[in-house]
Amino acid sequence: MENAPPTIEPSVKPAHVRELTPRSVIAALLVAAVIGASYPYVVLKLGFGPNISVVSAFFGFLALGLFSRSYNRWENNIVQTAGTAAGQIAFLCWLLAAFDMLAADKSTGFQVHLTTWQTFLWFSTAGILGVFLAVPLRKHFIEDEKLAFPDGLAAAETLVLLDSKGGQAKLSAYSMLGALAASAAVMWATTRAWVDELFHVTFNRFSGVTGVGFSLSLLNIGSGMIIGLRICASMLFGLVLSWIVAPVLLADTGVIAEGSKKVDVLLWVMWPATGLLVAGGLTALALKWKTLVATFRSLAGASVQTGDFPLRWVITGSLVSAAALVAIQYSILGTPVWQSLLAIVLSIPLMLVAMRVLGETNWGPISTMTNVMQAMFGAISPGDMRATVVSSGITGSVAAESEGLMQDYKTGHVIGSTPRMLTWMQLFAVPVGCLALAFAYPLLRDTYGVGEGKLSSPISVRWVGFAKILSQGFSSIHPSALWGLAIGAALGIVLTVVEQKKELRNFVPSPTGVGIGMLVPASAVATMFLGACLDWIWRKSDATSAQKYSIPVASGFIAGEALIAVLIPVLVVLGWMSI
Repeated sequence: MENAPPTIEPSVKPAHVRELTPRSVIAALLVAAVIGASYPYVVLKLGFGPNISVVSAFFGFLALGLFSRSYNRWENNIVQTAGTAAGQIAFLCWLLAAFDMLAADKSTGFQVHLTTWQTFLWFSTAGILGVFLAVPLRKHFIEDEKLAFPDGLAAAETLVLLDSKGGQAKLSAYSMLGALAASAAVMWATTRAWVDELFHVTFNRFSGVTGVGFSLSLLNIGSGMIIGLRICASMLFGLVLSWIVAPVLLADTGVIAEGSKKVDVLLWVMWPATGLLVAGGLTALALKWKTLVATFRSLAGASVQTGDFPLRWVITGSLVSAAALVAIQYSILGTPVWQSLLAIVLSIPLMLVAMRVLGETNWGPISTMTNVMQAMFGAISPGDMRATVVSSGITGSVAAESEGLMQDYKTGHVIGSTPRMLTWMQLFAVPVGCLALAFAYPLLRDTYGVGEGKLSSPISVRWVGFAKILSQGFSSIHPSALWGLAIGAALGIVLTVVEQKKELRNFVPSPTGVGIGMLVPASAVATMFLGACLDWIWRKSDATSAQKYSIPVASGFIAGEALIAVLIPVLVVLGWMSI
């Protein structure tokens, strides 16, 4: 069953090439502002955040072209890094929408109304803290574990495409452009009512029997091609457990009413899924403790002249940003110092899990990690909704920026960028993205509204539902859910230990894949599995052409849909099209 995620050999940056140049920094900050302002509409409208890395790379190509035509892929990667950082922090618009949904429900007694500048300060300090905390894990996740990070790989392919020369490079570029055009056309077509209706009629019989179906998404096909068959098959197994087996069992045992909404099923399923993800991720890190120790030792000896960000800078930056975050939360939100400090400490293991899940499955479990933090503070401070809200904000920001930085490190590793330069750019871009988000979200909320029939933001709906449950105490949670959490955690530990043995790895599911497959939309998982199968067939039937064109084609599939997903809301806002 196993086909390892495809890889491309890392290149080396020429010694004379500069990355942080005046033009790359200016273009990067401009792109960060554009992404930070436009991305919230995409997230609130679609209910998920499409790949912003390849979009940023294309924007960088255009922005750098305003200053010079002699730029290179390494300068463009600085721009891509800034766009990714801004997009990751702008993704947290769903948390702001959740605040407004809670405040609109008078029964919750929740009244937190952040001003523009309070939002900026809160997310900026938490996001910068996430960057610093992620730095020491680069060598472990990127070089030692060699996790796929498909979006980072797609961004690297895009950067190479936009800076390519030579015969084979041109053929690879053409294959990527063709896939990009096809993906963009499919994404655009699905905004047309007759296409959407035709697709749903075609798959209606399958969906009606199982409760799941396929999404018409070449982005998911491309993600599956890069992730590989083992992880995608594990995600499919999680899909079956979550959306086929669980609804029947839960209804039969009276845990949920027959015909309950999907969110009711998800609020139960998230417990065993979270157990798998958290226990599996932390176990994998614990088993690699020697590698982690070696990583920290190498950083401790790093000097300014080396490519890595020195550990002393990491420690200083983490302490300063953490202190600033504690002070901001105390003065703005009235959060006790001990709660802020505890939330920061608890966010670290959740951040590690989030990075691993993203690296393996290309799905960042930011909202899931915030749910975990909600549950923790639900137990620590029962009935204190404000505590669960604030702690979730810390976890969301830290996880978002750590994921973004690790993905940028993957891109940089492939094309030969200097990790220290990418870290600096992410630190510069986080406040820019936060400022754009702080101004864009209130504008979107006041123009379109948030909630049912408006900008629905399904992530926010789930988070609000969980917050209301926790406000009633853990007694309101069905005991079977906590048993599910315990069983999921035990399975996560066992499967992680077993998969460390190479001779057994092919015969056991990935706990990360199973866990994330239980949480993300079933149609996306099914389509990703299809992509993995197609790539496996390609490699078996023509290994030579697959080696040359598999990654460019998969990257094009990811890039095309991502570009259109960002473009359509902009056109809607400008009044140039309707959906």
